[in-house]
Amino acid sequence: MFGMGPWELLVVFLVILLLFGAKRLPEIAQGMGKGIREFKKSMKDTTDEIKGSLEDEPEKKDDNSSKK
Repeated sequence: MFGMGPWELLVVFLVILLLFGAKRLPEIAQGMGKGIREFKKSMKDTTDEIKGSLEDEPEKKDDNSSKK
């Protein structure tokens, strides 16, 4: 994971635990989870919007060519 071994991950976790404390860690994890969910939702909405506009594009071209 990220080129880090189990000992490096343990050290990082201990440093985070010392900086923020045990009571604050669940709040931080919950905030990160909400942020990731919001980001994924935004990405999905944007992707759906782009796909929808690409699907509508040929219809608009066909409508314009038939009016001429």
